[in-house]
Amino acid sequence: MSDTILKCTTRHIRIFTAVVENNDLILDNEHLTLDIDPDNEFLWGDQSIEKVQNYFRELVDSQANNELSDYSLRKIGSLLEDFIRQLLKDGELSYNPNSRVMNYSMGLPRTKELL
Repeated sequence: MSDTILKCTTRHIRIFTAVVENNDLILDNEHLTLDIDPDNEFLWGDQSIEKVQNYFRELVDSQANNELSDYSLRKIGSLLEDFIRQLLKDGELSYNPNSRVMNYSMGLPRTKELL
C-alpha cells in the first residue's frame, strides 16, 4: 500500500482509504470510509442506507485476498452506483425535491400511471 489516500469518487459514492477526524480525512490504509450521496440527491431511509453499507462490506470482503488499488476501488464504487440505481428503480429511494441540483442523474422519477 502506498502513503497516499486511494479514493473512488462517483456521482453518489465516495470511498477513501482514510478515517474522518474533525472533518479531515486522515490516511489509514487499514480502513475504508464510505460517503453515500454527498450531494443529498436522494431521500434515504435507514433500510436503504443499511443495504448500501452491507453491499459495500460484501464487495470489500470479496477483495480481501487482493491488493487494494485505484482500480479495485473504482470497481466497488461503480457496483455501488449500479446498486443505488436499482434501489431507485425499485422505489426504495426517491429524488430529494430540496436537492440543490435536480438533474435526475439516475433516470427520470417514477410516476403513477394514469388509468
